[in-house]
Amino acid sequence: MPRLHTDRLYEGELRKIREMLLMMGAKVEEMLSHAMRALIERDTELAERTLYIDRQINRLEMEVDDLCLRVLARRQPVASDLRFVTMALKVVTDLERMGDLGVNICERVVELNEEPPLKPYVEVVNMAEAAQEMLREALDAFVAGDAERAQAVVERDSKVDAYYGAIFRELLTYMMENPRNIFRATRVQSIAKYVERIADHATNVAEMVVFMVRGKDIRHVGKLERRGVSKGETELGRRSPSPPAAADSDASLRDVMSVDRASSGRRS
Repeated sequence: MPRLHTDRLYEGELRKIREMLLMMGAKVEEMLSHAMRALIERDTELAERTLYIDRQINRLEMEVDDLCLRVLARRQPVASDLRFVTMALKVVTDLERMGDLGVNICERVVELNEEPPLKPYVEVVNMAEAAQEMLREALDAFVAGDAERAQAVVERDSKVDAYYGAIFRELLTYMMENPRNIFRATRVQSIAKYVERIADHATNVAEMVVFMVRGKDIRHVGKLERRGVSKGETELGRRSPSPPAAADSDASLRDVMSVDRASSGRRS
């Protein structure tokens, strides 16, 4: 639990920052939940109403930024308090970006609802629930000051990545079977990608919780270690590792889109 201060006004300012961050996180969860409901129920009106939640998130971002800067200027925090305030300035950006991604999801849902359904979107909803749970756990770890709980959130990001890979491969088969599926399939793929990015931002929040509690920066640790191994292998004349699967997926999508444009040109 966070340490309390003898200065009640100072403690109140820190508590307010904490509460506003949690409110932002709750708004992001609400956006994602409503967007998935609008997708499943084909409720365009709900998707359009959900867009307005982003305005509340943006307003909270500005208020948190302002309060954090005032605390830094007036209180000159040190040690754990300084880590908390600097973390809040970063977390608020991740939460705001999640809100923007929620807007993107709702816009794609509106487009999909104008077309016949391509398929049941069970996998996308499961993926969104996993990302939403990651955000909830990251925020709970933030409130409790629990670094181990935050570390567990970081490790769960691979589950959401696996969901995205499976969804992409399935959608690719739909697009290859019938070019008329491309418009709807690319919209579903975009929604899945937005959800995957939300999970990435939740991972960022969890990593910053670890920094706040332990004073240890765990960002990019795995990537840096892999890069070091790859560099060592290259120096030994070994074969460099193949590019990540995500790059292959993006290349495959570009190929499908080029086929779609070519077929559209022939039809015109």
